[in-house]
Amino acid sequence: MEPIGRIQLCHGDCMDFMRTLPDGAFDLAIVDPPYFSGPEKRGYYGRSISTTKVKRVNYHKSDRWSIPTSEYFDTLRRVARHYIVWGCNYFDYVFDHGRIVWDKCNGASSFSDCELAATDLFRSVRLFPFMWNGMCQGKSMTDGRTMQGNKRLNEKRIHPTQKPVALYRWLLTNYAKPGWKILDTHLGSGSSAIAARDLDFEFTGIEIDETYYNGAVERLENYIAAKHPVLDLI
Repeated sequence: MEPIGRIQLCHGDCMDFMRTLPDGAFDLAIVDPPYFSGPEKRGYYGRSISTTKVKRVNYHKSDRWSIPTSEYFDTLRRVARHYIVWGCNYFDYVFDHGRIVWDKCNGASSFSDCELAATDLFRSVRLFPFMWNGMCQGKSMTDGRTMQGNKRLNEKRIHPTQKPVALYRWLLTNYAKPGWKILDTHLGSGSSAIAARDLDFEFTGIEIDETYYNGAVERLENYIAAKHPVLDLI
């Protein structure tokens, strides 16, 4: 376990971790488990060279990822009072009626135009537009349809299914209450941890793959160091 302020990052199996927890240990779980088999088996996500001749990131190949079963979702609902589960349309599991749509503003891409999450926080459908297509990333949480003009300010991709920090900031700003404890069982790139840290939530993130775990820790530490004094890391 790596404590960074109110952020706890853990390298391990999320099922082993959750089995040790009492009921309702967390207020909200925001999770992005593997939807399907594929990204963990190849270094490049999609083509190695894009149609515009841009070389793709050569991601680490992981043999630790697995598609969750109903036991995972049942356990998640036991340990967290509320949940937001990305990729709900891929899983053979009955979720509550609420839906969140992330519009990636990338209609010309071969990837999905949107991603869908299920939640028990409400029964309606909510939309968050934020451009996320290679080097084309949204300008801000409130102006996601506009492309970030300075690509040097873009988030560096370290994970094949990485989601933007702005998405997690929007989720926490709109749907988490002050004082809530947040859980992410599939930490991945650590975007959720950065957003939780920015908004001063108590947060626990778990990642089973050592390479991606180390990458998420390094990303969070670099982010804090860039925004705050070095003493903030102590």
